[in-house]
Amino acid sequence: MSNRLFVALDTPELDKARALASKVRHHVGGIKLGLEFFMANGRAGVRDMAELGLPIFLDLKLHDIPNTVAKAIMALRGLDPAILTVHAAGGRAMLEDAKAAAPLGTKVVAVTTLTSLDGADLKSIGCSGDPHEQVLRLTELARDAGVDGVVCSGEEVAAAHKLWPKGFFVVPGVRPAGGVVGDQKRVVTPRAAVNAGASILVIGRPITQAEDPDLAAREIAGTL
Repeated sequence: MSNRLFVALDTPELDKARALASKVRHHVGGIKLGLEFFMANGRAGVRDMAELGLPIFLDLKLHDIPNTVAKAIMALRGLDPAILTVHAAGGRAMLEDAKAAAPLGTKVVAVTTLTSLDGADLKSIGCSGDPHEQVLRLTELARDAGVDGVVCSGEEVAAAHKLWPKGFFVVPGVRPAGGVVGDQKRVVTPRAAVNAGASILVIGRPITQAEDPDLAAREIAGTL
């Protein structure tokens, strides 16, 4: 992709999402629509956003038994997002079925470890090892299951890219130098993430909550 920057429109309000996307459309490579947007606006909302002509990253993080995930993805047919997320922790069969059910042009990427989790969080849910080890373990699983790539933090993307040179790497939790970290625990700058092997960067609040979202997007894109 010529522009690696995707803006995260984490809002349930369709008009707000459209207004933000319209402001930044010339300086981003696509838009990410997550659970809160989809729950509020559904398929119709995604179609409405698609009219802006930007690639859509539908970040639903599907995680269920293989048959249910496959049917859920088939139910999205007609929307044909550029990127769709599932959870790597759903296992190999789920990942295989997700990819088989996806439209031909949709990249299915597996979420490894959420950027809001650290080692203590992983231990509390029964995962041994640190986030780095967990990300690499799940990256190998995703690669072997035949999906297109993974979602991981900028701290792990270099090692994940080494494991999977042809993988597609989505890096969230990216913050401009000096930016507010918020609820993210493992963050890097946009330039560092790209240098480490990120295929696309997902940035929300530093753009959407900026006084001038267009200027913020332009400045971030200018560092890539």
